[in-house]
Amino acid sequence: MVFSLTKRIVENPDKLRSDKERITVRIGIEVKKVEFQKFTNRLRITGKIIEGIEESGHHTITISPGKEITLIKEWNDRHLRRLEEAVKSSKSPEVVILTIEEGYAVFGVVRQWGVEELVNVIRSYGKDMDNYRREFFGEVASALKDIDFQYLILAGPGFTKQDFLTYLKEKYPEFSSKVVICDTSSIGIRGFVEVLKRGVMDKVIGELRIAREAKIMDKFMEEIAKDGKAVYGLEEVRKAYEYGAIEILLVSDKFLSDEREKWDIDNFLSNVEKTGSRVIIMSSEFEPGSRLDALGGIGAILRFKI
Repeated sequence: MVFSLTKRIVENPDKLRSDKERITVRIGIEVKKVEFQKFTNRLRITGKIIEGIEESGHHTITISPGKEITLIKEWNDRHLRRLEEAVKSSKSPEVVILTIEEGYAVFGVVRQWGVEELVNVIRSYGKDMDNYRREFFGEVASALKDIDFQYLILAGPGFTKQDFLTYLKEKYPEFSSKVVICDTSSIGIRGFVEVLKRGVMDKVIGELRIAREAKIMDKFMEEIAKDGKAVYGLEEVRKAYEYGAIEILLVSDKFLSDEREKWDIDNFLSNVEKTGSRVIIMSSEFEPGSRLDALGGIGAILRFKI
């Protein structure tokens, strides 16, 4: 259950029946749906009204950073650990990944759930190559100035990234000390994934959750490919649990949310942990978690083959 101040449209009894107004009220809802809008950084919580101006109907509460709410639920240790990890991650130095090639640059900012694409800069070739390059680099640097960051991973194929770093050293020397260079074969989302897999994040802020997830997912897929120590799908995972074979249990947050509507999956995860196994909740918003979703949303790396 979530309680918060929110805006509600109500009829004004002192005026004509068609007159309505928006007033601030404290409403409590029994949560039915949660949706995170990553590009607006808002959390929309929808549910049945259980307390407030009218204890009927449904309402959506929109949560943004700094808004106070009261949340009532049955907490377990895993929930609290995830909250602690989220708080710790939010205090980590903010990292921007800039993937760049000739005439095309894509910015991404590292979030806890993955890499969020922010800005694209595209410039067509001109007759004056030197002038074109200065203008292109100038636009990229201008976009960079608008982003609050502490570290910049500069990635991409070829020599464009190195040339841009030279430009930064000349024009914006305060940025150059924050830069880590990384070779990738692609830019954009695929370039972001390459950066994470190459372990560059470890050089910047240590072990980042999404970098670990990418590595673990690769190991999981390798075991599947060679018909080795890995299973996927709820039925196979349950069978592996009964044999005591699970070393690492992988669960996507989307699968977890869906399954909670059907059975007590949290109790199952707790029982898996009691066998000495690791349980990793992976974000469906990013590539490792979406790959897991394609395999049913749950899988396991095993201690031994069954």
